Amino acid sequence: MFDYLIIGSGFAGSVIAERIASKLNKKVLIIEKRNHIGGNCYDFKDENGIIIHKYGPHLFHTNYKEVWDYLCNFTDWYLYHHRVLAFVDGKKIPIPFNLNSLYEVFPLSLAKELEKKLLSKYRYDTKVPILELRKNKDQDLQFLATYIYDKIFVNYTAKQWGKKPEEIDPEVTARVPVVISKDNRYFSDKYQGVPREGYTKVFKRMLDHPNIKILLNTDFKEILKVDLESRKVYLLGQEFKGRLIFTGMIDELFDCKFGVLPYRSLDLKFETIDKEYFQEVAVVNYPNDYDFTRITEFKHIHSVHSTQTVILKEYPKTYEVGKNIPYYPVFTRESREIYFRYKELADQFDNIILLGRLAEYCYYDMDDVIKRALEIFEEKLK
Repeated sequence: MFDYLIIGSGFAGSVIAERIASKLNKKVLIIEKRNHIGGNCYDFKDENGIIIHKYGPHLFHTNYKEVWDYLCNFTDWYLYHHRVLAFVDGKKIPIPFNLNSLYEVFPLSLAKELEKKLLSKYRYDTKVPILELRKNKDQDLQFLATYIYDKIFVNYTAKQWGKKPEEIDPEVTARVPVVISKDNRYFSDKYQGVPREGYTKVFKRMLDHPNIKILLNTDFKEILKVDLESRKVYLLGQEFKGRLIFTGMIDELFDCKFGVLPYRSLDLKFETIDKEYFQEVAVVNYPNDYDFTRITEFKHIHSVHSTQTVILKEYPKTYEVGKNIPYYPVFTRESREIYFRYKELADQFDNIILLGRLAEYCYYDMDDVIKRALEIFEEKLK
């Protein structure tokens, strides 16, 4: 009945399902554990008309024209440029830390001297990972690096990952750079925005095709069996000879045969507040104060007139199987070794394709996973 079986309806699963259905004219069944499509990008309007991102803020940004053009088939855009402040020593300063941030935290003469030295060592409009800046031999730049590390980076990283920065894979730490410019935007990509009607509408349009069927509220294990001896996939007890595209946790696919891969999760606390706005920008980080990492105010992302506002406080925590949601893979040498054992096992199946942050155990942004899905379609399916 179905040519393709897709586990998960986030961007990874939805994009490749749309391509298969519309370009190959093949039948697709999507199995989704939650009661909605869209994965962690799912959003909805509350009673005030505010679009709430249920699983935390998702701000779309990309330099991939093909990804932007593809999404334009399913949405118009609100051209939103994300700005983030950090609460440091009683002040809110722009982050990533940039040349403007210098003048917010240091006396004018010192800020000028530090700016001059940064520009002599690094090209303007470049991004320098904080751990690289700490290796600079100039005493003043070492002072600056230590300040940024101590005040902005180390405690936030400890809360977010439960580890010291040195224990985190450079792929992650490089995502929090020092920016040698006066651009206060959080992202510098050519294309930035949020879907005008929210992300959920994008997924609904993407999956609105007669070749696509969606099964919500269903754990894939209820109807699917991956047999390790025969290297075959069974759907409702019968061998499934089509392609299985898996976007969930790869260790879960194989019943944690080689052990459980580590992930970070989040405890999300929403609050409705009786005032028009709570803070100056959509996101304010709290690296040193409180147990939460940041506060998001959704009205800054999708502007709406209301007398109330909604904020979200994020409390990072360890992922526990069956108790919370895996958000971020935790990269260590051991976790990568475990992942590659699962990857080798998956490669022994003729009809299993791994796709997405959890299945490929990597840190994809939204545009990365869409690009990856489009590439997989062109290279392996089309």
